Amino acid sequence: MLKKYEFEYELLDHAGLLSTADQALLNAAIKATATAYAPYSNFKVGAAALLSTGQIIIGSNQESTSFPVGICAERTLLNSIGSQYPNATIEAMAISYDPLNKPSVEPISPCGMCRQSLLDYENRYQSPIKIILSGKSGPVMVLPSAAHLLPFGFDGAILK
Repeated sequence: MLKKYEFEYELLDHAGLLSTADQALLNAAIKATATAYAPYSNFKVGAAALLSTGQIIIGSNQESTSFPVGICAERTLLNSIGSQYPNATIEAMAISYDPLNKPSVEPISPCGMCRQSLLDYENRYQSPIKIILSGKSGPVMVLPSAAHLLPFGFDGAILK
């Protein structure tokens, strides 16, 4: 049996076509790249989340000399929100990057671990997270839910 999985996303030519709120969120993600600690990869990633409380919280990647010990911007952000704002849902998250001395003009997509973590957060709160992916300039991708990033993600149902 052959099955097909499809989803739709919005592709905008530039961030100026986003709503004012989404532009502010993306700008926070771009600014968050400055807080990244990436002396080994020189690839700084910033993420910003709009909470149901109206607050915007940021996170950035944090590298370690022992590479597996580092943590991505998205998971840094999710862990901060989960521990500091446990009753808040995430309405939207923007992710951007600064590859030092290289262009940042294409949307960036989260790694597999971050995709699973985003899906876990959506499932935990039963609330979709709008995802905004962008470089420092150029096109912007907008997905209505993090679930679109990981179509066959592990939801834990088999553990129950």
